[in-house]
Amino acid sequence: MRTDILELLERNAKLTAQEIAIYLDLPEAEVEAEIAELEKEQIICGYGAFINWGRTDSGLLTALIEVKVTPARGKGFNRIAERIYRFDEVKAVYLMSGAYDLAVIIEGRSLEEIALFVSDKLAPLESVLSTATHFVLRKYKDHGIIFNEKNADDERMIISP
Repeated sequence: MRTDILELLERNAKLTAQEIAIYLDLPEAEVEAEIAELEKEQIICGYGAFINWGRTDSGLLTALIEVKVTPARGKGFNRIAERIYRFDEVKAVYLMSGAYDLAVIIEGRSLEEIALFVSDKLAPLESVLSTATHFVLRKYKDHGIIFNEKNADDERMIISP
């Protein structure tokens, strides 16, 4: 039941306990109690809307920043990750395997705003060894949501003999 509730809420956080109960053929009170428990255990950490900023007048740019760091003695990567995720611009921080240590996702209103974040806030941190910034040019799918699906048709020219 837990996984079913989580999957439904992940697809649509606006579902009510009553609607989930109908989908899963369960009593509404049982669903409400399970959701409350999931929130208490911090399995459900929040609810939100996924916005296609590219379709608004106030479009935001998204950047993925690769960060190489020196882990803190006794704290590993946690201390520097905590410092980074406290910045308002930061939307996500992930510990990575491979060529870099942390992946930092940020949003900004311009290339300059993102560049200033990297040069003035991120790069000067004492544990940061290097950064590499990549800008998202187009989102096709994010958090399970497909963007611009109406343009998904095959755009190749039709050639007939």
